[in-house]
Amino acid sequence: MGHGTAWGPGDGEGWRVRGRCRTAWGRRAGAWRHRPVAAVRLGALAVALGAAAAAVSLPAAAAALTSGTPSPYAFAEGAQSVEGARSTGNAPLLKPGGTYKSSLPGSGKVSYRLDLDAASNAYVSVTAAPSPGSTVSVIDGVRVTVQDAEGNTCSTDNTSFGIARSPHPIAAWGMRQISPGKTLCQKAGAHYVTVERVDPDGEGSSPDAWDLELVAMTEPRTAKTGPTSAPGVWNSATPQPLQGEAERREGGAGFTGATPIDQGVWQDDIRPGQTLFYAVPVDWGQQISVTAELGSTDSGSTDYISDALDLTLYNPARGDIADVGVGYNGGQNSGSLPALPPADHANRYAATAQVSALRFAGSYYLVAHLSEGVAAAYGDGPFPMTLRVRVSGQPQSGPEYVGESEPKGVFEVSDQDREAAAEGVAAGDDTAMRVLAVGGIGTGSALLVGLGVWTVLARRGTAA
Repeated sequence: MGHGTAWGPGDGEGWRVRGRCRTAWGRRAGAWRHRPVAAVRLGALAVALGAAAAAVSLPAAAAALTSGTPSPYAFAEGAQSVEGARSTGNAPLLKPGGTYKSSLPGSGKVSYRLDLDAASNAYVSVTAAPSPGSTVSVIDGVRVTVQDAEGNTCSTDNTSFGIARSPHPIAAWGMRQISPGKTLCQKAGAHYVTVERVDPDGEGSSPDAWDLELVAMTEPRTAKTGPTSAPGVWNSATPQPLQGEAERREGGAGFTGATPIDQGVWQDDIRPGQTLFYAVPVDWGQQISVTAELGSTDSGSTDYISDALDLTLYNPARGDIADVGVGYNGGQNSGSLPALPPADHANRYAATAQVSALRFAGSYYLVAHLSEGVAAAYGDGPFPMTLRVRVSGQPQSGPEYVGESEPKGVFEVSDQDREAAAEGVAAGDDTAMRVLAVGGIGTGSALLVGLGVWTVLARRGTAA
């Protein structure tokens, strides 16, 4: 995956090489024992209901995975549908803390509005999800631009699919940053978010519309003025991959459903065309390093697939930080993210995008995608993938914020976050409720009917 980021005027200029891309800077029981027959009936009913529920409630993602087809992107539950406007004059409002579902046409721009104060930093993340089976070019991708009401550009960010040309969810972000010494994009009022394809006329790209997930966030100002330059010294030595036995941990199908993980060695299965999401809590003062491995296959083929496995790290605002591509020829191979600094509020003043993006504490996202091109040479898999995740350093106290972020707690690491990462289950998550949620009305109705029959049998058993 390729990325390019440019910030607003006054942030410094220059070029840097980032992974496989170039970035310009110019701007996340009792009665049943007396009724054995009833008990048998209940057991049979439970088994039948379980089987029926499994058959009916399998999410599209799981059904697709069983058939070897990559699952679609899992949008946030309850995301509000909104239609982007062709003109900023009609742009719909995105409220901080809100999650929205929209679409991006094959050509042209769509715009949205943010109403901001003069004190908070604001961020908007746009995840573009082409439909499985669509085609994309090497430089095709999504561009997000934020401008103020006077037409000044606050930020621009590009993300592309990269040389693998494999369609999958990619995210770009925009921001309005309040910063000492800056004069542009510092006022309260309307700001506009424009989304477009990087190469809408690219050769080999499908002209079909892409689904979009948009998330707006705000970060309050700090109580005291802190450093206005990034830390000059940090451990930039190449991190060594974490060793140890791998533990199974299944990735999610979207940012909101990202599977929590912490420091450790984690293994999952991934299919060609599939994208998996994981969330790692990183507190102030901590460094994250990750190595991704793709296991060997006995298919007999030795065809080389460039960037077969792409691993991208995003910050809590879903801003891309760094990525690594792992080539594949049927044998074991691995790749590591570059050395990254500890999370620090002052990183935002850095002259490089990788450092600047590590400006928060919170959940950092690891997004792994296996190129659909792997299937042609090595079959539908699945292929074993190992993530070696290291989080170094003791948590430190961060800045004292004046007020709350939107959404609340997005730029911090709580005890619940740490527990969720250790257990692999998101805080407040409930498997049964998730089955009901993704299974739809059909499964819910079936379970309600089953529970009704269960209740009747229970009452009869008690009466007897």
